[in-house]
Amino acid sequence: MKITFPHMGNVYIAAKIFFDDIGVEYVVPPINNKTALEIGTACSPEEMCLPFKIMMGNYLQSIDNGADTILIVGSCGPCRFGEYCELQMNTLKKMGHDLQFIVLDYPKAIGKEEFMRRVNLLLSESKKSNRDKIKAGLKGLRAINLIDKIEERAHYLAGYEVNKGECKKILNNCKKEVFQTSDSTKALEILEQYSRKINKVKIDRNKNPIKVSIIGEIYTVIDEFPNLNIEEKLMDYGVCSKRKLTPSWWLKDALMKTIKANSIDLRLASREYLPYYVGGHARECIGEAVMAYKDNCDGAIQIFPMGCMPEIITKAILPTISKDKDFPIMSLVVDEMTGEGGYVTRIEAFLDLLERRRKKDVSYGC
Repeated sequence: MKITFPHMGNVYIAAKIFFDDIGVEYVVPPINNKTALEIGTACSPEEMCLPFKIMMGNYLQSIDNGADTILIVGSCGPCRFGEYCELQMNTLKKMGHDLQFIVLDYPKAIGKEEFMRRVNLLLSESKKSNRDKIKAGLKGLRAINLIDKIEERAHYLAGYEVNKGECKKILNNCKKEVFQTSDSTKALEILEQYSRKINKVKIDRNKNPIKVSIIGEIYTVIDEFPNLNIEEKLMDYGVCSKRKLTPSWWLKDALMKTIKANSIDLRLASREYLPYYVGGHARECIGEAVMAYKDNCDGAIQIFPMGCMPEIITKAILPTISKDKDFPIMSLVVDEMTGEGGYVTRIEAFLDLLERRRKKDVSYGC
């Protein structure tokens, strides 16, 4: 068994550490790129959303490197993501690839016995003791929490840094060094080292940078390729960006959902505009928009893939929030045809709008 998995932000770092520690063969697909999108689009139904197509590209690139088992988390909600595994499985079979899929759905949805059967299947090739497997899992959790924190700090401090580009350099070097090591202990040491380093970045507290919240569909806000590196672009512009949805947030939310204690802050914030779950992370998107306003952000940018049903609902609600709160919100829809030129122009225009609002407020003494 040689396992692979789709890319989604920093998840590959934690997965690599986990599989290195338990001694299971794996293939990390190349970081999401144009080639993955092209080969994934070629074999995917036209109406499927962008994450599906990129994931198909991930699988095909991994198959070329010997992968025979695909690990993916599941969803039994109304979002089309709940059907990904079945459709991907059938599509790959038609292409002549008879792979094994291990789908980690919520235990509540498939039952504890079936969930444990799938977990045991995932670990079946490991010769490590159960204790070592648990330790490996904890190391993976530690890794994803650390890299998400480093990323969060880098994106925010970029607006205050004295030496322009320092935060971006630290973040990119951190990811590169962690990926290059196969020693999980060394990987965690590197993450700890960069966690201290990002907190020592020299900042100018007299600066008052534009602050933007990134909201929307979880895959496109987390992964750099589908969102055309929006957070890196904002760092280059000297803008502070904040994002609630991260892989570590998703994991914590999934665990807390079993006792209905997940994302209480977001649920409370969204209650006025969207008090019910409608699939995907639509309710979280609305809650994030409201919280961004309360946190004194200058604006918010919603990103979602073309045809994403939950985010289409939130896109219809966000203008009301924007009007009620006098809070600018821009929506960016991405698909395989999205051109970077027009995308960048819209981002720059939105940032100009936020700058002009600030100057207007100052001129009126607000």
